[in-house]
Amino acid sequence: MAATLRASEIGLKIVDQQRNKKGWNKHSAAWTSEAQTSVATLKRFWCQKAINQDVFVKICEAVNVPSWEEIVDQSSPTENREIPAWFAYDEMWVGREQLVTELIEEIQGSCRLFVLLGISGIGKTALAECLTVKLQETFLQGDWTKFQQENFEHDQQSSDFYSVAIRWLQKWGQFIPSKDSQGTDQVIDPKKILAQLVQYLEKHPYLIVMDSVENILVGNEQEGWNDFKDELWGKFFETFLALKSCKSRIIITSQDIPNSLPARYKNFFQCQVLSGLTASEQLALFEKIGLEITPESQPYLERIGKAYEGHPLALRVIAGEIGNKPFFGNIVAYWNQYGSEIEEVEKAIAEAKESGKIASADDNWQLDRYTRQLRKSVRIRLEKTFNRLQQDFLNAYRLICEASVYRCPVSEKFWLSHLQDWDCNSEEQKLALEALRDRYLVEEVVENDQLLIRQHNLIRSVALDHRKQLEDENE
Repeated sequence: MAATLRASEIGLKIVDQQRNKKGWNKHSAAWTSEAQTSVATLKRFWCQKAINQDVFVKICEAVNVPSWEEIVDQSSPTENREIPAWFAYDEMWVGREQLVTELIEEIQGSCRLFVLLGISGIGKTALAECLTVKLQETFLQGDWTKFQQENFEHDQQSSDFYSVAIRWLQKWGQFIPSKDSQGTDQVIDPKKILAQLVQYLEKHPYLIVMDSVENILVGNEQEGWNDFKDELWGKFFETFLALKSCKSRIIITSQDIPNSLPARYKNFFQCQVLSGLTASEQLALFEKIGLEITPESQPYLERIGKAYEGHPLALRVIAGEIGNKPFFGNIVAYWNQYGSEIEEVEKAIAEAKESGKIASADDNWQLDRYTRQLRKSVRIRLEKTFNRLQQDFLNAYRLICEASVYRCPVSEKFWLSHLQDWDCNSEEQKLALEALRDRYLVEEVVENDQLLIRQHNLIRSVALDHRKQLEDENE
């Protein structure tokens, strides 16, 4: 993690004097250009919030501060030392107030396991971390040692149950003998470790966030479900939920629902599917990141937000691009450069609604990749989702690619008909669609009293591209 610095009150006075000499205001475009940063970062600097060290130095040098070291706040409050470094939650968080309130009430009630579900980048990790911050004074009672976060997206550490459980117990000060009475290295019976972990969580109030759990699941194409690669994880959750009472709580984030969670304990666990930000939340996000919204620029931001269906990660990336070089906050200039990509989506959806052209394999949607930052931050994550789908459920992968021709919601039979060309029988077709439902890669909507199926605009952008690849492979 890159080093961060924040300014002291005395330091800000020095910077302010130097700024006045340059004739700049506190959020001057000339300043952001000279420092190669964004308005949002400059605002964080003035609010005495930690920012990247290199950017901190450039901000100071841009106004000719004699020594940037004199600007740094050298204090280190003891009350902040144990605060975790969050993966996704930050001061740019907006919206979902009602959902946060409801989930906190559930956490403080009888539910002990929460599963946050949705497509990549929809805000699952940020929500889990937001909940943790909100619970620090009540559930955690200000003791961050009672919080544990395990991220399964990275493979630096073993993700099997035994290894993770040992790490947790040892971190919490529990004795795990590594040698027997003869001094020989030993492996403890995993079932004993499972029992020890569950017993500890039962008696001690810990809050655990298990992030990107889809990476420890495996699909079964014949039966159409997701289960844990290590069956001990399934046994752990079953035992955890079976407890008559429990002081600990676990929050899971996953793109796929773990089907092995026992339904008979539904009073003790809850699944929450996340959708995108609302229109008002989208504008609040743009504004909080530092964009200046004017009557002229607001319609462009609204159209961008609508095309992306409020997808938080994509909108953050776009806001960052607008705020940084070469646009430096010029929303209209960004639209003039890239607005055609949004218009392509709007045109296709309008044609489907107004002229009945509901399908087209020639649509060239590039919402996931029309700039380098979108390719780096959004496309790469969605590619992992598609690659995992292709590996675990080949028929489901074929289905999402083939059905990407649809511009609007259509009936299930339209979707399933595409697998007939792949010699899939009726049962195989339904299993493929269920696999997409379990991974939230399709959405169900009711229109004109009919249950229809659609793809999120971002998912369709990727699926259209994969469809072309699939056609090339089979020529």
